[in-house]
Amino acid sequence: MTLDEKLQFFIAEEKYLISLLANTSAFFNDNLKDVNWVGYYLFQDNQLILGPFQGKAACEIIPLNKGVCGHCAATRQTALVKDVHLFDGHIACDSASESELVIPIIIDGQLFGVLDIDSPVKSRFTEEDKIILEKCVTVLQDRIKQFL
Repeated sequence: MTLDEKLQFFIAEEKYLISLLANTSAFFNDNLKDVNWVGYYLFQDNQLILGPFQGKAACEIIPLNKGVCGHCAATRQTALVKDVHLFDGHIACDSASESELVIPIIIDGQLFGVLDIDSPVKSRFTEEDKIILEKCVTVLQDRIKQFL
């Protein structure tokens, strides 16, 4: 069973949006190797606001175009960063983070937020990871629509 299929099965009975986001951050944290932060930043008031996550305490607000998450939100494109120290304007919430993958969550053409995954390993994320996790976000988007 692929990760997106496992996710679809895992979230099929979720009844509340906050539970969906909390449990899926734990799901990704449990199912991905070499990650130190997994969670959501939700788009509100033209900025990203910290949502449910697994990992160390994080930045509460991220402006659009700031850091990897803000860049992803502004461009609505997945950001795969092999070395966060080379990313101009990177926000270091956890100094152990070395690489990052951020995927936009788009609902009916509108930015809902981003899924942010950090790793303490440089070049941890591959193009294959990007494709698999984008499929997972598609599953999430379909489920999130049911709550909005």
